[in-house]
Amino acid sequence: MPSSTRPADQKDSSSAPVTGLSLSAVATGFLVALVGYASSVAVVIQGLAGVGADTAQIASGLAALGVSMGLAAILLASWQRKPISIAWTTPGMALLAATGPVAGGFPAAVGAFLTVAVLVMATGLWTPLGRWIAAIPKPLANAMLAGILLKLCLAPFAAMAQAPGLGLLVLVTWAVVGRFARLYAVPAAVAVALAAMALNPPDAGGAFTGFALPSLSLVTPVFTWEALVGVALPLFVVTMASQNIPGLTVLATFGYTPRVPPVFLVTGALSALTAPFGAPTINLAAITAALCAGPDADPQPERRWQAAVVGGIGYILLAGLAAVTATLVLRSPPILIEAVAGLALIGAFGGALLGAVQVEEERVPALMTLLVTASGLSFWGVGSAFWGLLFGGAMHALHHWRPAGSKAV
Repeated sequence: MPSSTRPADQKDSSSAPVTGLSLSAVATGFLVALVGYASSVAVVIQGLAGVGADTAQIASGLAALGVSMGLAAILLASWQRKPISIAWTTPGMALLAATGPVAGGFPAAVGAFLTVAVLVMATGLWTPLGRWIAAIPKPLANAMLAGILLKLCLAPFAAMAQAPGLGLLVLVTWAVVGRFARLYAVPAAVAVALAAMALNPPDAGGAFTGFALPSLSLVTPVFTWEALVGVALPLFVVTMASQNIPGLTVLATFGYTPRVPPVFLVTGALSALTAPFGAPTINLAAITAALCAGPDADPQPERRWQAAVVGGIGYILLAGLAAVTATLVLRSPPILIEAVAGLALIGAFGGALLGAVQVEEERVPALMTLLVTASGLSFWGVGSAFWGLLFGGAMHALHHWRPAGSKAV
């Protein structure tokens, strides 16, 4: 590639590897862990609670998630020497919150988590599976995600009707901080909400008792066809389409092309090991991946992998807060938690909505997918995300079907 057209991040790619500890990468890594955790932990808690987990199981799932994300990031980034950042699937957690209880209770949801982990590993071993997921029309995948997120994104405004003071305070904090530092808008709103929860505990729950280490709760997986079709399949699609594929794209924009099979094998294997403790699937990060891979992490691209490693260490440390976080959040007014979760998802909703409707010829199938998904439609215990993708796919096939020998007009 001529030097005049080579991306800035790749200008030193032919030189000898840069060694030594990067202090800027260390700082970025801890920032990634803190922002990633604070921005969406409420979504994770709401998702696990939505499929039937109790407080102890939620704390266990959060702790196991932190450890698995940290180990995956440390292993993959140090092995491949690339800033491979790992996260939980925030859109997938929104899917769980929208799906609600499934037949078989939380053990059935754990069975779905384990199924998704196996599918992710299969994607690393068997490339056609990954191609099938990539072949799902992007407008339909985005529309399904937008339909999942719609109800949660309305929650901040519903909170102002049910708890005007706190709801408005959280919303104003998010708006004002976002005006000057968008990255910190949701963490600031979370901090305000948590402070309000700690200072105003519900009468039934008594005073907040302080810090406690989490303990792991083993849940025996149960496999039901309702959970496999209504939870596992949509969760796998959302995880691949809205996390893993965008995560690889973000890395590519900064000149990094990690070997994909090891990424899926490691994240899938760790997800399978932690699923019995209530932990959903882990995956490539998308937003925080840009922090680790960008020039702010370190001027030398060869040292930015350290940011992902330190981010992994940060997630393992934050796993120790799982019990106090779960207890504090679950003792608060549910609508306040939904409001914080909704604010964390507004950006994702906007991106998904744009991706769903910007191609005119795909707009009607995409809108069909979005509306069916958002409707909460359920048949035979199978949630609306599956039916939205099915109805939208049928509409997509109808719009693209041409009789043999005919020509498109």
